[in-house]
Amino acid sequence: MILISVQNVQKGFGAHEVLRDVTFSLQKGEKMGLVGVNGCGKTTLMRMLSGEELPDGGSIHKSKDLRIGYLAQIDDIALTDTVWGAMLRVFESVIALQERLRALEGDLALHTEDQQLTLRLSAEYHRLTEQFSSMEGYAYEGEIIGVLTGLGIGREMFGRAVATLSGGERTRLSLAKLLLQKPDVLLMDEPTNHLDLSAIEWLQTYLTEYKGTLLLISHDRYFLDHVCTTMGEMLMGRVLKFTGNYSAYMKKRTADFETRIKAYQLQQKEIEREQAIIERYRSFNREKSIRAAESRQKRLDKVERLEKPVEENHVRFSFDVRRRMGEDALEVKNLSKSFDGKPIFQDISFKLRTGDRVALIGPNGVGKSTLFKILMNRITPDTGAVRYGVNADVGYYDQHQQELNPENAVLDEVWNNFPLMEQSRVRGALGLFLFSGDDVFAKVSTLSGGERGRVALTKLMLRKDNLLLLDEPTNHLDMDSREVLEDALSDFPGTILAISHDRYFINRFADRVMVMNEDGVTEYLGNFDDYLEKRDRPAPPMDTAPEGATRTAIVKERKRDRQQSALLRELKAAVRKSEAAIEENERRLAELETRLAEPEAYADQARMLALTEEYGVEQSKQEGLYDALEQAEQAYQAALEQ
Repeated sequence: MILISVQNVQKGFGAHEVLRDVTFSLQKGEKMGLVGVNGCGKTTLMRMLSGEELPDGGSIHKSKDLRIGYLAQIDDIALTDTVWGAMLRVFESVIALQERLRALEGDLALHTEDQQLTLRLSAEYHRLTEQFSSMEGYAYEGEIIGVLTGLGIGREMFGRAVATLSGGERTRLSLAKLLLQKPDVLLMDEPTNHLDLSAIEWLQTYLTEYKGTLLLISHDRYFLDHVCTTMGEMLMGRVLKFTGNYSAYMKKRTADFETRIKAYQLQQKEIEREQAIIERYRSFNREKSIRAAESRQKRLDKVERLEKPVEENHVRFSFDVRRRMGEDALEVKNLSKSFDGKPIFQDISFKLRTGDRVALIGPNGVGKSTLFKILMNRITPDTGAVRYGVNADVGYYDQHQQELNPENAVLDEVWNNFPLMEQSRVRGALGLFLFSGDDVFAKVSTLSGGERGRVALTKLMLRKDNLLLLDEPTNHLDMDSREVLEDALSDFPGTILAISHDRYFINRFADRVMVMNEDGVTEYLGNFDDYLEKRDRPAPPMDTAPEGATRTAIVKERKRDRQQSALLRELKAAVRKSEAAIEENERRLAELETRLAEPEAYADQARMLALTEEYGVEQSKQEGLYDALEQAEQAYQAALEQ
């Protein structure tokens, strides 16, 4: 059943056309993610679906009596209400019914001798009790508590006035109110903003189990993967719809683009062929041929022309190192830090070996960014020590881009860090990050958060450091830029330690997850999904000996864990090596195919024979290379599951 149908919707602001021909529908129970580059019109479309804005053209049809909930609409929470009182307003009809039932109970107790009145009151009480039960009236208080605590609003906040809440807390309260209203269609624009990891996990589970319909704008790809059943990509003012979650959409969009470009090219060839025939008929300059040309032209004019598919411009870059590092990359021992006498963290100890790819996660305020500033020698720890390995070149990405000079032009900001580099090379690097033409002369202060992030990444790429400390590197980047960053990091031959709340990013780059808290770090082998699996079936802490365990047994257990970590690194390296060998083999085969197709090869028999033999050798390697990759992946997976 279609709840919302959008047909040929157009919307512009002044001379700027945002939406040009948006057509799609939302089915009952469907959960659709909406993605696209910043500024492509996602929020504008959502505001039109909610009724806040009207389209310039086209139509939006909604089912009769459809209840739509839009997070941005919920601004009616009274500042004088308490948190609990604001949530009770959602259930005013339930509470009124509950009060009527209590009154009827009192009347029934008072009028036991009046049989006729008792019968009438009993009938009303029975009818209202059934209504109260169908409205799940007995559960509304528990439901409020569950939603509030799930979104990180603890019981200690229930009595606080809304006016005393921070902006982020009020946003979470608005989200709680929206969820408790249970509309037929939920419109959610970046609902995970202002939520910590545990609240995001709770909301993810809630929406997965939600029976209604959902349209969701989010940059959280892991969230989209686990919640959405369909995806819509806003591209060039239109919406392209795909079945499946985010990962399925990423696979299908490439195939879809290739299909559309092929259809466009075939049609263009057919049009050119028809036009050539028409011109040839006209060139005969006879009445019969002119009539035939006109007839063909009329048929050609009626053909519906396919629009040439156009992809948005995407960032493209890679990281490399200027020299190799020793076996040990970084060792941190017993770090602690306080501010104004208030402890932030203590007893932080861990070790990175060359080639490690580690994600650092933990609740907000635990001091992850402070730890990075200590590692970069920007802040002095109260206790502990930091030791880098031999030949360690440390590159740091600051999520706030505080190292950028706002008064510099983009070109100068990068060039000042690499004064010996030719300007053409600096501009070429900026071009990889979509800064072209006069864009390079814009002041840093005028850039958006995403553009400043791309400037910082340009500088980091050119440095060629072998140890990268990345503080929320995917913040402010659009979806495609995040994908390219992950691809670049997957090919990076150095060591990575990254703070991130982006679970999809962690899954793609990390082979170890460190969870930071006030008293230290807990390490988990594998990516984010592996961490979740192990967290949800926790093993005894390493410092807590099982009953009867000796000190020697504990030491042996720790040694086995270290050996397991080393084995995983070795097996992961073997997988990467096999993948690289296959890529080189495929590149060489493509090169030989090109050379074999050259006319010069046919003219030189000896050259043709040599190329053919080399091609055969490369082909014979393929099966063995793929077998080696499969064995390496199986060995790595088996080690992870131990």
